Amino acid sequence: MPHPSKRPSPAPSENSFPPGSVLEFLATRSQLDFEIDFFGRLLAARPTYAEALEVQAANLTTKGRILDGLALDRQLVALRPTDPTAHYNLACRYALLRQHDLALGSLRKAIELGYRDFQFLEQDRDLDSLRTDPRFRALLRECRSRAD
Repeated sequence: MPHPSKRPSPAPSENSFPPGSVLEFLATRSQLDFEIDFFGRLLAARPTYAEALEVQAANLTTKGRILDGLALDRQLVALRPTDPTAHYNLACRYALLRQHDLALGSLRKAIELGYRDFQFLEQDRDLDSLRTDPRFRALLRECRSRAD
């Protein structure tokens, strides 16, 4: 039997880190990349974990992977059809993709389900592509009247 220090290294597995220390590997990654990997693995094991879906959709969108974020938002809305925040986030993804009809429909659904952070809605940069749409402005007026 070979001396323990002379044993060959085990074959790398799909969960192994690249050569070097784990700390070196982690130091080269951004927090966002770390979270995308972490939540991706978590969702692979538990695909209906709603809170992880929500965070991962936001992370993917921040990384510029808006279509991937949209897919997770759709999953979340299917899991939680009465969650106003899930519909709001879906509206944001649609707005980022300039799919205004779908964005406005999802936004209206969020409000119907109880979304009430109208001040945030008015400032949310994800909704910028909707700002010149008369339907969005009408929805804002409707929101302001509900808030009064």
